[in-house]
Amino acid sequence: MINRLVDKIKETSAPVVVGLDPMLGYVPEHIKNEAYAQKGENLEGAAEAIWEFNKAIVDATYDLIPAVKPQIAMYEQFGIPGMIAFKKTVDYCKEKGLVVIGDIKRGDIGSTSEAYAVGHLGKVAVGSNSFYGFDEDFVTVNPYLGSDGVKPFIKVCNEEKKGIFVLVKTSNPSSGEFQDRLIDGKPLYEYVGEMVDKWGQETMGDSYSYVGAVVGATYPKMGEILRKVMPKAYILVPGYGAQGGKAADLAPYFNEDGLGAIVNSSRGIIAAYKQDKYAKFGPECFADASRQAVIDMIEDLRSNIKVLN
Repeated sequence: MINRLVDKIKETSAPVVVGLDPMLGYVPEHIKNEAYAQKGENLEGAAEAIWEFNKAIVDATYDLIPAVKPQIAMYEQFGIPGMIAFKKTVDYCKEKGLVVIGDIKRGDIGSTSEAYAVGHLGKVAVGSNSFYGFDEDFVTVNPYLGSDGVKPFIKVCNEEKKGIFVLVKTSNPSSGEFQDRLIDGKPLYEYVGEMVDKWGQETMGDSYSYVGAVVGATYPKMGEILRKVMPKAYILVPGYGAQGGKAADLAPYFNEDGLGAIVNSSRGIIAAYKQDKYAKFGPECFADASRQAVIDMIEDLRSNIKVLN
């Protein structure tokens, strides 16, 4: 799957992930009203609204981008109906030819991690049959429990030719409370990066490993260090745009061939119609605003990261 992601990035010349993180407040009133009229003002109605919202954004952007990243918590908050909307979103995005990164941030002891890995990337055995659960192409993984929590995902990646992105240096302001702690003079995130490189050697695609890393756009100096620590890991870069990450700072995340990183934007794209810059589109044309936001993001990256030109 890492080979396919690289091919899609080359095909689109756009190292961009659209984060499908649909807070109900992002959904225009007309979409919510239609969903509530159909399903009621309940969990089913909310789930229907976010599904229709997602579908419209995917329809408006799928030809421009290689991948999407649905954040599972935004669906879990609506219970079982929300999880159905998550699965419908995953399936629809794959139908449109997109690579799907399930932002699930899982990681636990061996048997539990194995269940997470099977449920999101692999197949579960039921009697003499086996079935895919959510069936994303990649998922995000929390490495805090160590190799016990990561290796079950690597095992499934090897079986299914899929991938993971391990949290190394996250974009949130308080990430340094743990991730920047010095151990024998070196920050913890560097140790995690070294483990990502080690794990990645167990499962390689043509040029990059199936084991990638999450490194926030808000910490470019650390990103530059980690690019060298993990030369074969694809870097998923959150924090661009709304969180303060700037395209001008992201060149060190990429390799000389213009590959090696893919940049995520969530509310900056899916809620673009709420920004002054895109207000002319209005709520009725929210998906067109999202398309324009993707086009603008691609141009911003291309103008600041010379290797993409």
